[in-house]
Amino acid sequence: MKQATLAYGSCAALDDMGSGENEMVVLDSVKSTEQQWHHLSQEQVVRLLKTDPEQGLSFTEVAERHDRFGPNQLTAQKNQSAWLRFLQQFNQPLLYILLVAGLVTAFLQEWIDSGVILGVALLNAIIGFVQEAKAEDAIAALSEAVTTDATIRRNGQKQVVSSRELVPGDLVLLSSGDKVPADLRLLEIRDLQVDESALTGESVPVEKTLQPLEADTPLAERTNMAYTGSLITFGQGLGVVVGIGEMTETGHLSQLMQQSTAIETPLTRKIDKFSKTLLYVILGLATFTFAVGVAQGFSLIEVFKAAVALAVSAIPEGLPAILTVTLAIGVSQMAKHHAIIRKLPAIETLGSTTVICSDKTGTLTQNQMTVQEIDAGGKRYRVSGGGYAPDGEISLNGYVIDLAKAPTLYECLQAGLLCNDSHVEVQDGNWMVVGSPTEGALVAAAHKAGLGTDKLEQALPRLYTLPFESQFQYMATLHRNRPERLIYVKGSAEAILKRCRQMLDEDGEAIALSPTQIEQTVENMAKKGLRVLALAMKAAPDSQSSIEHADLEQGLVFLGLQGMIDPPRPEAIQAIESCKSAGIQVKMITGDHAKTAAAIAQQMGLNSTKNAPVVTGQELARLDEQGLANAVEQSNVFARVAPEQKLRIVEALQSKGEIVAMTGDGVNDAPALKQADIGVAMGITGTGVTKEAADMILTDDNFASIEKAVEEGRTVYKNLLRAIAFILPVNGGESMTILIAVMLATPLPILPIQILWLNMVSSVALSLPLAFEPPSPDTMQQPPRPANEPLLSRRLITRILTVSLFNWIVIFGTFEWIIQTTGNEALARTMAIQALVAAEAFYLLSISRFVPAIAAKLRGKNEPFGYPVAIGIASVLLFQLLFSQWSFMNQLFATEALTLTQSLTCLGIGLPMIALAALLKRFAPLT
Repeated sequence: MKQATLAYGSCAALDDMGSGENEMVVLDSVKSTEQQWHHLSQEQVVRLLKTDPEQGLSFTEVAERHDRFGPNQLTAQKNQSAWLRFLQQFNQPLLYILLVAGLVTAFLQEWIDSGVILGVALLNAIIGFVQEAKAEDAIAALSEAVTTDATIRRNGQKQVVSSRELVPGDLVLLSSGDKVPADLRLLEIRDLQVDESALTGESVPVEKTLQPLEADTPLAERTNMAYTGSLITFGQGLGVVVGIGEMTETGHLSQLMQQSTAIETPLTRKIDKFSKTLLYVILGLATFTFAVGVAQGFSLIEVFKAAVALAVSAIPEGLPAILTVTLAIGVSQMAKHHAIIRKLPAIETLGSTTVICSDKTGTLTQNQMTVQEIDAGGKRYRVSGGGYAPDGEISLNGYVIDLAKAPTLYECLQAGLLCNDSHVEVQDGNWMVVGSPTEGALVAAAHKAGLGTDKLEQALPRLYTLPFESQFQYMATLHRNRPERLIYVKGSAEAILKRCRQMLDEDGEAIALSPTQIEQTVENMAKKGLRVLALAMKAAPDSQSSIEHADLEQGLVFLGLQGMIDPPRPEAIQAIESCKSAGIQVKMITGDHAKTAAAIAQQMGLNSTKNAPVVTGQELARLDEQGLANAVEQSNVFARVAPEQKLRIVEALQSKGEIVAMTGDGVNDAPALKQADIGVAMGITGTGVTKEAADMILTDDNFASIEKAVEEGRTVYKNLLRAIAFILPVNGGESMTILIAVMLATPLPILPIQILWLNMVSSVALSLPLAFEPPSPDTMQQPPRPANEPLLSRRLITRILTVSLFNWIVIFGTFEWIIQTTGNEALARTMAIQALVAAEAFYLLSISRFVPAIAAKLRGKNEPFGYPVAIGIASVLLFQLLFSQWSFMNQLFATEALTLTQSLTCLGIGLPMIALAALLKRFAPLT
């Protein structure tokens, strides 16, 4: 069923509207997110939606609106069939080469070789299909994520229905633990707090209000709204449905994801260009060979066979397999560093990344509120340790505090521990909070000082709780303490200070309160991005059994302030520094307040000064495309950012030629993740839709894992270049040999079936170890590669041509020498092939890290040793021994057994490769 979209005219015009049919207008072209429900009064919203705020909609109205607007669900994008997606895996130039090679060998009736080549092509397609099978499942995952049950009021009756049945104008009742089933404008609240982190990135639950807000209020600050998929963490509320399905903020994100284009990776673009160029070169050489042969008067069949031989020699049959294996090894290595790759080319993209855009919560920070400063008795205490674990100390001027000598600090910590409805516990080896993150921070701070929850609760049992209410901004608890009773209060500094006349000094004695001084302390803490809570106490008679708000209007004794923040991960700080050394910009994009974002950015090293620019979502909304492009270059921190703005930031960076990696965990991050060159989702806190939209998933939600993945991505690219630099000269030498043999009208120094052996066995066995090459020590000290740098750089082309020429000399020279001395073509071809393989082995040693690793170990340095290279060389020696000495292979490949002297001669012919490789390392280095 088609979903209509509810729209209206300007807000000013609403005041003059009557109750006619014009109050509800259906416009399919207008998105709900363009409407300003938060700007309207409750009366305007109710009148516009034609609903009764007491009774709700009638059953007749519900049926009519359900027909009109459709079900409350997202429309999943129609995916291609599995067979079509599988066939598209063959739509790659490198696979064209494999398929052509398979057909050519089949034409030559070499059925085994043809089967092997076509099998490699099939394997490549299967791997690509499996890796990308779930790439378009994001919308379906999003639809499941927002489906829930809803408690509503219709015809004055309370009932529970599926969220799919909701229509605009329905009244929805909310209570703690509920998931918001649709976009709602709130009509009634009672201490309502909502976790909107998945949509806005706000790290703590939002306290809701009812008053109309300014029209340009950012999404994260629309406190009179509740959005689909958010979680009610505290209190109760009543809201009217203003958006369902595609009309919701989440629905708009779904549309953005469908609209965002699939981004090709740098590796995909480069290999595509390289493969097409290689195809043209092969076709050109084959055509030229055919023309030369015809001009020399050879028969068409002989000329055609020669052209086919050249094509077979020029096609690097093993290269696609080596590339796939190299990427797959990269996947395995990244998994060890907590990074799961969903799409193979994304590995290399990481190595090309020039900008990493990261969310704050959980990625750069620990996602655990932590008390860092306590002001009690006029003294400023520092709290070490992060998160909810009881690991850390409380110190003053660098010295650990003895609580017995700091009575006011003791009372402040005790108040935070007892006036608290949350607790911390170990789950799967990690300390977690059960309840509010803010309260969990107070509990952890008390535990770090040695205060035990169970012991205190036994000594001062709770008798009564006055829960937090947004209009009072505090919570209070009553405790038994012979011969009197104690009331502990915690809340905002403003709410607590106006109820206090006294405070405890350093020694625990009551003195006159100094509000101005405390307010200045609060302001200083806030500038550091700390969330500040004030704590107070009051003595009560032993007969008191409950607390009323009137009991707290005056007479409180101020105990102190506790300032908390979600602290940076230490390893993330080091990772950011490493990224800077590698020439990678790191930008923080968060839904948190600008002050909090600025404080974290400075601690992380993103901003070097306190006055570094922090761009807010409101400021971004006022910028045109050019202004946005300038802003993303000049600032590293973006706060209070809406989902569409994250997408705009990524697009602006890409317009500047940047290769962008974007991290995220919430539904709001999914469109930006899909648009980025590489999307990185959080494996622990990430939503299903975010993971489906991402190219990579972090299993530990840690920014440091991204830095390790970047290093691995760069290593993978270097290994790909090594593989190309190794394989192509073999094909180049073979092609030159065939071409010159045709031009000189001499016998072919190497036969097509022997070429296939070299390309599919020897070259693969020697090049495969390059996929296992470890990172170089200077990998993260080099700048990112230019995105427009071709796969075959000038230096690499020089290297390929030089080594190809050497390989041609080895093949042609050995063949002609043995022919001239023995007249035995089979022996000449066998020795030519063995000499070429020897040269390849020496070349492999020169471009791998095998020799440098041995040299490092001799110097006492611990560098990874290249065992795969040694294994590869040993394997190819065994293969070539069978190739030349086994009679079956002699018959199959038209070879002849060699004597020991002849074998050593082949080895000596390849030795000059060592000197050539040394020159190339100096004048044409790989990277």
